[in-house]
Amino acid sequence: MTKFSDLNLNPKVLKAVNDAGYEQPTPIQAGAIPPALAGQDVLGIAQTGTGKTAGFTLPMLSLLARGRARARMPRSLVLCPTRELAAQVAENFDTYSKYLKLTKALLIGGVSFKEQDTLIDKGVDVLIATPGRLLDHFERGKLLLTGVQIMVVDEADRMLDMGFIPDIERIFSLTPFTRQTLFFSATMAPEIERITNTFLSAPAKVEVARQATASETIEQSVVEFKGSRKDRSATEKRNVLRALIDAEGDKCTNAIIFCNRKVDVDIVAKSLKKYKYDAAPIHGDLDQSQRMKTLNGFREGSLRILVASDVAARGLDVPSVSHVFNFDVPGHAEDYVHRIGRTGRAGREGRAITICEPRDQKGLAAIEALIQKDIHRIENPLKKSEPKPKAEPKKVEATKVEAVAPVEQAKAEVVELIAEKPAPQRQEKPRGRQQQQRRGKGRRDDGGPSVIGMGDHMPSFIALSFEERMAS
Repeated sequence: MTKFSDLNLNPKVLKAVNDAGYEQPTPIQAGAIPPALAGQDVLGIAQTGTGKTAGFTLPMLSLLARGRARARMPRSLVLCPTRELAAQVAENFDTYSKYLKLTKALLIGGVSFKEQDTLIDKGVDVLIATPGRLLDHFERGKLLLTGVQIMVVDEADRMLDMGFIPDIERIFSLTPFTRQTLFFSATMAPEIERITNTFLSAPAKVEVARQATASETIEQSVVEFKGSRKDRSATEKRNVLRALIDAEGDKCTNAIIFCNRKVDVDIVAKSLKKYKYDAAPIHGDLDQSQRMKTLNGFREGSLRILVASDVAARGLDVPSVSHVFNFDVPGHAEDYVHRIGRTGRAGREGRAITICEPRDQKGLAAIEALIQKDIHRIENPLKKSEPKPKAEPKKVEATKVEAVAPVEQAKAEVVELIAEKPAPQRQEKPRGRQQQQRRGKGRRDDGGPSVIGMGDHMPSFIALSFEERMAS
């Protein structure tokens, strides 16, 4: 079985590796280090958490062990998609280069340009940067890339997702065509493949797992959740999250909770702290110093729960993460693989639990298609027990039979009484006034003379003449 001592690394680099407690390389390291040491371009494809960082760090340090950097002209360049990943790569260089006299600079946002310019002016052997900040320094005239001998692109698929591909292509054009390129990615989208075909020369392809697979040491499960009402759904979903954490008990030593939106990261973290959980948020809108403080606290164990956006999904190496909770199903199936890859690292066992709402079923199906397996469904810990079915009423057939005879007898008696009772004589209703008048025109019903005008009831004043009325 291959050991680090078999890979022809620089003795000082090998000593640092032994000090770190590593003896046996991972498959991606065993496959990538020999061709990299031979000066060949490397295309490394491996799932997250398999040790890609050391796969390019160790050969780079061995190749750079001799030589000296010039001002503003770094000898090597490592491009990372996020500040956190760049800082982590810098830590790896510190760990493995402690017996070498090599200098490095970290160019990321949230840090003073002046401090970074000072380091570049002195000359650095290793320049670790995010694409945006690197181009900022270049456009300010503070940096030249014509002396780059080795260029590394880490987490290239994440670069694609974040829209950095045009920047990557521009940076490639600023470096010498004689450079050695080490290109690492977890997946190979068509756009990534186009770049590798353009900028890599006859690369040694090292693929240690099929594209976009999750580690077999991670136990995956899904909780299907549906809110009772739209205005209560978010609150109820947070209740489910806390119940899931509690259900894991002591097995959940620490955890990363992923949300799709930055605003939800803050809300979930605030909710957990309200209920006395040791939690803190991390996302791109936070100050860089705060992000690093939170991340360091999580690594050191002083912080138990990290609530994160996808800024923390890739490349962050915290070996002992016991659980990953997906508060939201990720928008891209590939992101699911990177999220749950934060647990179950370096052969350890891990657990990943995803909360899936009805609107997320399509995304969940895409994830299962990508990882080529069905994710186990578990019951919602807050689901109310189903109501017991009501017992059927007891049959009282005997009682019904007894009650039938008296009822029928009573009906028969009523019918008999109705038959014996004589039918009432029909009486003519008194006719109305109009009907009485129709019996004869101008004739009275009592046989008297027909009434003309007002008859005997004419008021006396009507008979008076006009003059008599005026006189009265």
